[in-house]
Amino acid sequence: MQTQIGVAELCAVIRDRIERSPQRRLTFCSFMELALYHPQHGYYTTSASQLGKSGDFVTSAHLGNDFAELLAEQLVDLWRRLGMPQAFHWVEMGAGQGLLAHTILTYLHERHPDCLAALHYTLIETSPALRSAQQQRLESWRIQGFDIRWSTWEEIPQETITGCVFSNELVDAFPVHRVTVTENGLQEDYVTLSEDPSRPFKSLLGPLSTSRLTAYFDALDIQIASPPYPQGYTTEVNLAALDWMTQVAQKLQQGYVLTIDYGYSADRYYSPLRSQGTLQCYTQHAHHNDPFINIGQQDITAHVDFTTLSRRGEQCGLETLGNVPQELFLMALGLGDRLNELAQLQGTDSATVNYAIRRRQALHQLMNPLGLGKFSVLVQGKGLATEAQRQLKGLTVPPLV
Repeated sequence: MQTQIGVAELCAVIRDRIERSPQRRLTFCSFMELALYHPQHGYYTTSASQLGKSGDFVTSAHLGNDFAELLAEQLVDLWRRLGMPQAFHWVEMGAGQGLLAHTILTYLHERHPDCLAALHYTLIETSPALRSAQQQRLESWRIQGFDIRWSTWEEIPQETITGCVFSNELVDAFPVHRVTVTENGLQEDYVTLSEDPSRPFKSLLGPLSTSRLTAYFDALDIQIASPPYPQGYTTEVNLAALDWMTQVAQKLQQGYVLTIDYGYSADRYYSPLRSQGTLQCYTQHAHHNDPFINIGQQDITAHVDFTTLSRRGEQCGLETLGNVPQELFLMALGLGDRLNELAQLQGTDSATVNYAIRRRQALHQLMNPLGLGKFSVLVQGKGLATEAQRQLKGLTVPPLV
């Protein structure tokens, strides 16, 4: 967790950046990037302890091994659909503490050693603290000789990945622009200095910083500065997600892009009724929508517009194979079977009963339609020659439990 000294230094960095800006303001996107990713003082770069039950939020990977093991089943399915290549690349971005990677490797070692022998596991991580945590957790696999490496996108040549580019709760953490409907049309939210010493920064509206913002809504045929959108309507635009999808498509030669995150289709995301957008801040498992407190000590996220993400992939040569709720995706991969197996446990001792209760609770959390189960799973492909390569196991109709 960020110390108070670190918080003060981060605020000083932001203040200096504002004072040196021509109009003494930063876009909200620039502010969010500094708050989360500043190399020395950003929320994600200072510590790996913000993740998990004792941190600020949990991901599916923190609920036990089931999520990663079901993902491993999808990994094996992808490898087979590509003809079981001798070199299958699994590129995980934003791998957190390395929990998914460790469990996937363990599961493949126990159940699918032939697939593991072909696997080249690459992690792309911008946070030094998280990269260090990943390297410590995965060191034993490297010692055994498995191909596990850390890389940047710049180090990966274009069209060299045969396999899958995977992310879980990555895109929601990209810095976003915020825009507001005013009587003067659509304006952008900026961050400037505040006179209140307890809140050093505040919002300020001004002209759009880039024409890409209007182009974003034009591409969706959304007239956001006109009725029925009311004055004061505020929302987010994730231009970084479009740049990221372009980059991913350029690196992939043949295979899949598997993106899991929380978000909506564009018509739901930019509904006139969603008047204050989706921006949320998380600390100690509580959430609110004030990004100007706990700077450097809280996560800042925004939901993902999956319509635009899918369309950008198509513009860059990817094919959209499916977009399903995580609940259905995991059921198709065998989550229901795991629930049935738990129901068959015969042990009556307290250890067995407690184990079954914990596992059942974790599995239900993964498929809860009001929680993790409503996450979207976007699957895209490139260079897939046959129909069989498009019919992924996780996109099949799951059996009823």
